[in-house]
Amino acid sequence: MPKTKFEEVVFTAVMSLVMVYGMICYNIALNLGGMTNDVFAMALGELKIMWPVAFVLELFVIGRVTPRLAFSFMRPTDRPQFITYAISFCTCALMCPTMSLIATFLFKQPSLATFAQTWAMNLPAALLWQFVVCGPVVRLAFRCAFRRDEAAEKSQGLEPAEPSEA
Repeated sequence: MPKTKFEEVVFTAVMSLVMVYGMICYNIALNLGGMTNDVFAMALGELKIMWPVAFVLELFVIGRVTPRLAFSFMRPTDRPQFITYAISFCTCALMCPTMSLIATFLFKQPSLATFAQTWAMNLPAALLWQFVVCGPVVRLAFRCAFRRDEAAEKSQGLEPAEPSEA
């Protein structure tokens, strides 16, 4: 969806913010034994640390790898939404263990077992959050914020850019 560097930065910032906040809320709720209204406020403390980490990691490392990984099993001629899903899946598959490792060292008793459990608990939640809530909402907001005249672009011979997912 992003076509310029500015759009890529904005999209990555918003996507990582919503994704990280949701996952922090999930992990705090797991630690407390259930969801309460306090979880939303408690998550803001960790968000100040984890969001910049996720943003930089996604923008400069994982965001460069995931399109190549997705196109190892997708073709550019496949339906755009399936390409988006593939990139989203690859992003979650790489970001989840990385962020789980970082969170284990920052907020838990670091050990291989703690990391493995954190990763195992986070991956299904991250995929569900990405595909059901975060991804669709952020992409809709992005499309509304960066409206384009697709018909004008096609008539000028400009092809839509290869879909990108942060």
